[in-house]
Amino acid sequence: MAIGTAKANGVAGKVAVLEIPPLTVRVVRLRLVGDSPLIVHAWSKKAKEAMLAKQMKKAAPGKEAKNPREDYEAAFYYTEDGAYGFPSVAFKSAAVDAATQVSGLTKTFLRGAFHTVGEMVAIDGEPRMREDMVRVGMGTADIRYRPEFPTWAATVEVRYSTTAITLEQLVHLFNAAGFSCGIGEWRPQRDGSYGMFHVESLEEVS
Repeated sequence: MAIGTAKANGVAGKVAVLEIPPLTVRVVRLRLVGDSPLIVHAWSKKAKEAMLAKQMKKAAPGKEAKNPREDYEAAFYYTEDGAYGFPSVAFKSAAVDAATQVSGLTKTFLRGAFHTVGEMVAIDGEPRMREDMVRVGMGTADIRYRPEFPTWAATVEVRYSTTAITLEQLVHLFNAAGFSCGIGEWRPQRDGSYGMFHVESLEEVS
């Protein structure tokens, strides 16, 4: 902060002048490795169409017979080149929510301190179908078929402001996010233990 001078009613006084440091943005790739299986559940095209029809007050068609394989395949996320994926914003959300585990940080501050790059992050791993009993609506039982990656990893590209957060702090934050929040279904943030991860390595891009 700089101090300037100004005159008020002919009397010179000191006026505080706020100095804003120049924005410096760095890019780093974080290699995240799963510490527990990742359960994926993307909204299927059929589910989106049914939701839209309900909101438009259209007559609902009869309930189709359950097709486990079709439900499983429809629950995947994919990157632009067709690889298995997961929304990159989920990793940012986990890191932002991890602010509650780190003294002195706030979610509002972190939302502007860094950003994940791209819409989807590729998931490295071999999925398998899992069958789960769940409760929906008014407690009605249903069977869900979703992909699960028993072992998985992902490389997340992050742009961060060096004036707001250091690289070391960013790594610690993502480690806290992987432990306390996680991603996907039944993650720690939702009283589960799936989708946990840690930072295995990093590559500074710029």
